[in-house]
Amino acid sequence: QVQLVESGGGLVQAGGSLRLSCATSGRTFSNYLMAWFRQAPGKEREFVAAINWSGGSVYYADSVKGRFTISRDNAKNTVYLQMNSLEPEDTAVYYCAAGLVYRGFDYSRAPFYKYWGQGTQVTVSS
Repeated sequence: QVQLVESGGGLVQAGGSLRLSCATSGRTFSNYLMAWFRQAPGKEREFVAAINWSGGSVYYADSVKGRFTISRDNAKNTVYLQMNSLEPEDTAVYYCAAGLVYRGFDYSRAPFYKYWGQGTQVTVSS
């Protein structure tokens, strides 16, 4: 059973930090791109960041570049999202996702990803 389980969300004040974790199980994801998406109330799911476990390539949305850092721990089969300098606009449900890398894939689009976690709520107060 393939599972992605997010944790680490919560309520923080603007300017604060959180670290989200995505624990994977059920298979190895060495050929997959791991990503974080977020969805705020009334908005579509938005790409945040992605990392290729095999090559270490990283991608960030412009809105989080310089503030968020995606990383992975292969031994723990876990991907992280370190979020610093949080803003109220970062408030959303954050989802972990995994998609198989292939020619022409678009890492910023949700349909690329086959596996999804249940989401974890991040709320940033002003």
